[in-house]
Amino acid sequence: MAVKMTEKFTFTLLAEDSSARAGTFTTPHGMVQTPVFMPVGTQATVKSLTPVQLKELNVQILLSNTYHLYLRPGADIVQEMGGLHQFMQWDRPILTDSGGFQVFSLGELRKITEDGVTFRSHIDGSPHVFTPESAVAIQEKLGADIIMAFDECAEPLDKDYSAKAMQRTHRWAQRCKDAQSRNDQALFGIVQGGIFDDLRSQSAEYITSLDFPGNAIGGLSVGESKADMLRTIEVVNQILPKDKPRYLMGVGTPYDLIEGIRRGVDMFDCVLPTRLARHHAALTMRGRVNLSKAENTRDPKPIDPECACYTCQNFTRAYLRHLIIAREMLASTLISIHNIHTLVSLAAILRESILAGNFESTAESLLKGLT
Repeated sequence: MAVKMTEKFTFTLLAEDSSARAGTFTTPHGMVQTPVFMPVGTQATVKSLTPVQLKELNVQILLSNTYHLYLRPGADIVQEMGGLHQFMQWDRPILTDSGGFQVFSLGELRKITEDGVTFRSHIDGSPHVFTPESAVAIQEKLGADIIMAFDECAEPLDKDYSAKAMQRTHRWAQRCKDAQSRNDQALFGIVQGGIFDDLRSQSAEYITSLDFPGNAIGGLSVGESKADMLRTIEVVNQILPKDKPRYLMGVGTPYDLIEGIRRGVDMFDCVLPTRLARHHAALTMRGRVNLSKAENTRDPKPIDPECACYTCQNFTRAYLRHLIIAREMLASTLISIHNIHTLVSLAAILRESILAGNFESTAESLLKGLT
């Protein structure tokens, strides 16, 4: 089943295994095979890695952050430099978020109105305003393949606030759609509603009615329990259309990927792999490894003997601990390579299992290793 969403975008659903899905999503900068994990390059760079290294890791698509790039260096400068692809020398697809989550994370530094959000920069305290229209305009200057509607990410456990934020998100979604002027970018809508099934159902139905080329589930992995997160995904994906990609925002542990794909999610992003690397932790399919521990001082093993990444094929835990203790930058690079490889490869393994019709057995086997 192939659906032409615009002149530049097509989503093709190739196979389903229960609720798990495998597909392809074409963009002006290439095809993305789903399910997919997207590393986060917040400020037009995935921390400590070059674009060449990311390609060697089979990264298909990156995410960059509208809020941070708006503040520094500025969307006009990125546009003058040829857009994000040219600016950061990445010729594969890019997704930019709307900046909504970052703005709403500013707490007392921001004020929400129906028109948008007034906030102060976390860098220098200067005042700024984001509206649905300006968020789209900034993303159009940045030039990503996929851009996101401006939404309000509410406290997930407060139903009154979640309901108000959801309604505002709906109104802002329509304004974003009305403001879009480029046909070479896919604008995704975002479902909100906290952990409340009735709100999430209402939001999924409304966002679906706006006929975006793709849809996202926002406002999760922000303090709710895993059970609430997984139930919410199920509620939303029962309503979101099957013929369009589904993106779970800001979620990216191995467990989350497996359980999210099991419930019909196609796209994931998270800062986790590089953030953990900067704190000396490695992701494996048997849990996290703290490489700074003294027990690694003379350990000749790689992070994961079964891992095919550059780091595990060439370096020992002893060497990695040495780099950490010596405060060498290479430590973050090598651990980031491993962590991103782990998540990118996991998504690829699960994709192949869906195509082969054995997703459940594969998922259960992988989950046993994590427990």
